[in-house]
Amino acid sequence: MDYTKRRNLNRGFMKLEAWHRGMAFRLSRGVSDLKLKSQFRDAAQSVSANLAEGYGRRSLPEYLQFLYIAKGSLAEALTRAIGLQTVEFISPNDFEGFDKLHYEVENKLLRLIESLENKRGTNEWRDTLPPTIHQSIHPAIQ
Repeated sequence: MDYTKRRNLNRGFMKLEAWHRGMAFRLSRGVSDLKLKSQFRDAAQSVSANLAEGYGRRSLPEYLQFLYIAKGSLAEALTRAIGLQTVEFISPNDFEGFDKLHYEVENKLLRLIESLENKRGTNEWRDTLPPTIHQSIHPAIQ
């Protein structure tokens, strides 16, 4: 799904499959307890939000830090989903669908982290925007 037509270097996170799949988390529709629903949604939305924020930092160490935070949010979302199923606020069928998607996102995120960890200390990650991009965005910057 395209959320926006506009693309630039800072929006590169939108190419990540882990981000797209993380945006697909849905589970709390049948939950009547507003606090529980909110806690689950916050944890689930935090996954994609941290992927995006880390990518936007343009620093490999910061990006990795936010990916680890996203991994923690995944664990929290799963814990909340298990809790919702345990108290029968969601059906085993709904939990199973969530768990499959969660597992997929989790594995994509783990592979992304591993790939980026392997780039630490190399010149394979660019921490700054190229000068031509700066000039095209703000012609006054020299």
